[in-house]
Amino acid sequence: MPTFDERLARAKFRAWHRGTREADYMMGGFFDRYSAQWDADALQWFEDLLAEDDVDVMAWALKTAPVPERFRGEQITKMQALDYVDIPR
Repeated sequence: MPTFDERLARAKFRAWHRGTREADYMMGGFFDRYSAQWDADALQWFEDLLAEDDVDVMAWALKTAPVPERFRGEQITKMQALDYVDIPR
């Protein structure tokens, strides 16, 4: 069974290696901004989100599609603010 820190490291890698630059910035930026505050439940929420298709997650974050019940709450509200995305030039 992986430790919390091992799960966090795996989540960080998965967040920053989504396959498209836009998804990397959205998911990786969210991880970088908020992960230090997470407990086991918040990390589990993010791990579950990482298992979803990027197109769906981006639609939820951009509010162009309804968020499924299991992802509703404070975390998705923070993601929808998109104020954490720092796009390098």
